[in-house]
Amino acid sequence: MKLLGKFTCYFPKKTINILHNHSPQTIPPNIFSESMGFSASKRSSMKGQKQPIFIPLFLIFSVLFLCFSASVASNDEEVENEREFDYNENSEKGPHHWGDLKKEWAACKNGAMQSPVDLTNERVKIIAKSVKLEKNYKPAESIIKNRGHDISLQWPDHKAGSITIDGIEYALLQVHWHSPSEHTINGKRYALEAHMVHKAADPNVKSGLAVSALLYEHGSPNDFLCQLISNITDMADEVQERSVGVTDPNLIETDGVEYYRYIGSLTVPPCTESVIWIINKKIATVSKEQVHAIREAVHDYAEQNARPVQPHNERGMELHSPHS
Repeated sequence: MKLLGKFTCYFPKKTINILHNHSPQTIPPNIFSESMGFSASKRSSMKGQKQPIFIPLFLIFSVLFLCFSASVASNDEEVENEREFDYNENSEKGPHHWGDLKKEWAACKNGAMQSPVDLTNERVKIIAKSVKLEKNYKPAESIIKNRGHDISLQWPDHKAGSITIDGIEYALLQVHWHSPSEHTINGKRYALEAHMVHKAADPNVKSGLAVSALLYEHGSPNDFLCQLISNITDMADEVQERSVGVTDPNLIETDGVEYYRYIGSLTVPPCTESVIWIINKKIATVSKEQVHAIREAVHDYAEQNARPVQPHNERGMELHSPHS
């Protein structure tokens, strides 16, 4: 038990829960045949005979449905299996090669509005008459998922509320973390960055995704991460996701009063563009132990999971600051 400031965060030893009586290697060979109605006696009486080959119709339709679903799957969301790429600059699957790995990821290489970017004073236009972002988050059942290079906290079925931008409602899908930060401010890179990913309910909206980002610097432990850290550190390669009960996204410190805004992309494949980025100007704190725990839990043995900053390409960038 580690006492971090006035908050207590528990960092348990890594354990692997045995969820089943049989591992994949020790499943009895007759378990599938008997579940289909073939007992041992029936199999013995059928030896030496040519066996008819049949496949239940529901299996055929299931396979066809999955193939169809994959062919029409949306390309506007982040990949859930991140093991197809990595963050090693010298790797053939590294950031500079993402656009070559799949044709669906071409925007990672050819896109003109890619993220992250460096938010510099010279490029940022101050908007003094901005309004506070309208957030309507609420506690909801959630799961933690190890996606391969990051830990994602997800709220299924859009039950965690939404954020409203320019009169358009965006439902909160998930939050995940990158270390060090992906966005930089005047060239400064921070210890950690959270991405709260939202999706518009209206499929006809041009900017269908909105990401609210929060930067962290080393300091006091973060309240919200304190609630999750024991579940995060207990993740193992064999345990890719787990339910963590009700979590409240309001506890993530995105006040929405002062924030940077620009149009960019997802920072992981498929690097979809026309994403609204909201980067909170207020910097949160996180302990070094918490940052380390998040990286270790992924089990990708990488020192970081941050994409390099991308060219601005003359994009407009704003700092909404009602106090200016």
